[in-house]
Amino acid sequence: MAEGEAGGVRATGSESESSGPTPSVRALGYLRGTTYALGTLLVLALLAVGTVGIIAEIKGTWHWAIHLESTVSYLGVFVAGVLTLLLPAATLLVLTRRVVDE
Repeated sequence: MAEGEAGGVRATGSESESSGPTPSVRALGYLRGTTYALGTLLVLALLAVGTVGIIAEIKGTWHWAIHLESTVSYLGVFVAGVLTLLLPAATLLVLTRRVVDE
């Protein structure tokens, strides 16, 4: 970078400007990321149950029926845990989006 360009970059920057987003905006970003990650986990769990269900329906054997039953059982507990975290996080995200200006 030429010497004049570096001087121009330094001249436009101001010492009084904040160095980054405010803590509330940063916390809102983390909350949004957490909410999206939990939502993604929920969708993937439902996709897994649907996939096993389709395979069990196509195969039609007792072996795949057992796979479907166990998958629904285990992922039901997982989805309950994800929803326990997701619903308050999504509610908090909606409420804080109204308060914090980005």
